[in-house]
Amino acid sequence: MLPVAAPEKSKLRHPEKAHRPDNLTTARRPDWIRVKAPTSKGYHDTKEIVKNLKLHTVCEEAGCPNIGECWTQKHATFMIMGDTCTRACSFCNVKTGKPEALDALEPLRVATGTMELGLKHVVITSVDRDDLADGGAAHFAEVILKTRAKNPNTTIEILTPDFKHKPGAVATVARARPDVFNHNLETVPRLYLTIRPGARYFTSLRLLQEAKEIDPTIFTKSGVMVGLGETKEEVLQVMDDLRAADVDFLTIGQYLQPTPKHAAVDRYVTPEEFAEYEKFARAKGFLMVSATPLTRSSYHAGDDFQKLRAAREAQLRRT
Repeated sequence: MLPVAAPEKSKLRHPEKAHRPDNLTTARRPDWIRVKAPTSKGYHDTKEIVKNLKLHTVCEEAGCPNIGECWTQKHATFMIMGDTCTRACSFCNVKTGKPEALDALEPLRVATGTMELGLKHVVITSVDRDDLADGGAAHFAEVILKTRAKNPNTTIEILTPDFKHKPGAVATVARARPDVFNHNLETVPRLYLTIRPGARYFTSLRLLQEAKEIDPTIFTKSGVMVGLGETKEEVLQVMDDLRAADVDFLTIGQYLQPTPKHAAVDRYVTPEEFAEYEKFARAKGFLMVSATPLTRSSYHAGDDFQKLRAAREAQLRRT
């Protein structure tokens, strides 16, 4: 009798974190960030379109808590350049490893997905691609151009990696003229070494400033997570830094731990504290602020874009 081969072990999603001790979040998740499991027809229709076009979404890969609500309305956020990231941030649930080669047909598939979902405002993000000479900037630009060609009435919002050590990358993407150029700072400078070790705070800040310098008509946007151990004073300083870089739109949301191997939740920030952060941010001059426990970069992005545009028009009328 031939020996029976042992079943192959399932591939770890986060092999780089496998031998880390578990970070146990001791605080009980409050009622204000509990969401219902997705079951609607719209959710399943969106899932089918994404699957048929062989697209990745950050909604699935990052385990977004708002996926049921957004996909019910056929609002999906596309994630380009594969599903594998070259970074290993301690907050993120996207896979880490060696990515595959870029797919030359992906820009057209994203454009088609935007059309089939009927998106009036599309959000396109990506994994980090430190393995590419330009960080994937040219591919990002091609996705923007193809999407706009096929969907001329759709506004385009991008959420890019930091393009660290990739000179010219920000210009390549900005010159494709997205309507919103988003890059998240994610957390306060003091926590970068533990939360975002592959990134540098001032590199990210400079990216946002550079995008605005290249094209002042582009809306710039950034987001931070709270509940990681930051102080109120540190969050307010980040707001000041973003305004100094002329960033228009700020999002603030609650960090949620994807697995025990990721950074633990330090605390759950109350809705009242989020409302206070929003007041501070508006007082500092942001055109648009979204600050709630469930806020994510692409959550209600289409509606928020309309408010953002209206706020700029009102500002211009006053000057």
